[in-house]
Amino acid sequence: MDYKSSELLRFTTAGSVDDGKSTLIGRMLYDSKSIFQDQMEAIEASSLRRGESEVNLALLTDGLKSEREQGITIDVAYRYFSTPKRKFIIADTPGHIQYTRNMVTGASTANVALVLIDARHGVVEQTRRHAIIASLLQIPHLVVCINKMDLVEYSEEVYENIKEEFEKFASKLEVKDVHFIPMSALNGDNVVDRSENMSWYGGSTLMYYLENVHIGSDHNIIDCRFPVQTVIRPQTDEFHDYRGYAGRVAGGSFKKGDKVMALPSGFTSTIKKIDSFDGEMTEAYPPQSVTILLEDQIDISRGDMIVRVNNVPKVEQDIDVMVCWFHERPLALRGKYALMHTTQDARCVIKDVKYKLDINSLHRNLEDKNIEMNDIARVTIRSTKPLFVDSYRKNRITGSVIFIDEGTNETVGAGMII
Repeated sequence: MDYKSSELLRFTTAGSVDDGKSTLIGRMLYDSKSIFQDQMEAIEASSLRRGESEVNLALLTDGLKSEREQGITIDVAYRYFSTPKRKFIIADTPGHIQYTRNMVTGASTANVALVLIDARHGVVEQTRRHAIIASLLQIPHLVVCINKMDLVEYSEEVYENIKEEFEKFASKLEVKDVHFIPMSALNGDNVVDRSENMSWYGGSTLMYYLENVHIGSDHNIIDCRFPVQTVIRPQTDEFHDYRGYAGRVAGGSFKKGDKVMALPSGFTSTIKKIDSFDGEMTEAYPPQSVTILLEDQIDISRGDMIVRVNNVPKVEQDIDVMVCWFHERPLALRGKYALMHTTQDARCVIKDVKYKLDINSLHRNLEDKNIEMNDIARVTIRSTKPLFVDSYRKNRITGSVIFIDEGTNETVGAGMII
């Protein structure tokens, strides 16, 4: 299977404050020649104003004025850049404890998480916290960037000790693929170019890793899931009988001639044709956006799901969810919220809070049922109508939900179905 989609890699950066995340991204953009001249001039001027002797590359990602002035990141900053091999979207997420929700937001769609460690301090509480969130969000690849190696004389021993400590901790987590790179983002060692100061390191540079890591199989390509976003009826003479179901493939692959079933009706049909922006296709797979046409006239609308006959998601109303709470107003037990799941809108009530997760130790607190902003907890919800769900571990799209406050229309939480 030729994965065109693997050309776009989403990665997120995490680390504690001042570990050099923004400098690392600035260095990647600078060394891969992905900066516009006016951006470069703006950060040169900004660095001069702050009385810095060298150009501060961290300012490239710190878009908010309050961040630039404090020299820290407090919101999720998205940056786009590309090399001849791949396109990249970076989510630069904040390191503070009070911004867990921002990290969850930035990391929820990532293929790779970069966890930065300051070589002088080693594995700290924030490192554990970020690794736990990465494993909770099932990010397939984890790169541990042991940064500021220039401040420990590029010592191999320091690197090996930190690597060993992190491995010991990560063995308790569900992280499948962990990679370690010693670097100095400030000086550019092992970021885009190989370091001459660490000849003892035989692995790849960060850029080489990001350009070559295999992400084609990060998506679930076994269970076919196609949430219908909209029904396309052009009503023109040319397309008089055209009736297509548009959406984004959330799992598996759909081919012309496949026998499929529509949920919730359970009616079956055969795929007549698959259209895309670039014309007709013989096969569609995640994360492509396509329009599927069926042989039979079935009543299908937004929120329905097209699946394979012998491989269907669970159809449930009582659902267990790990929720990360986003809002200042705490989660209300027996509170009612609007719910979004794939293309379905529903409402739900919080039936039970099972436990609160201590994000630093993975300890389950069964007593404390007060879920406040940035808390992660396991809750049971009941939705007003059946949802077509998989576990988040199986499929990150059909396994996630968003909670919305009906009064203010604000997103108040994000959940992973267990």
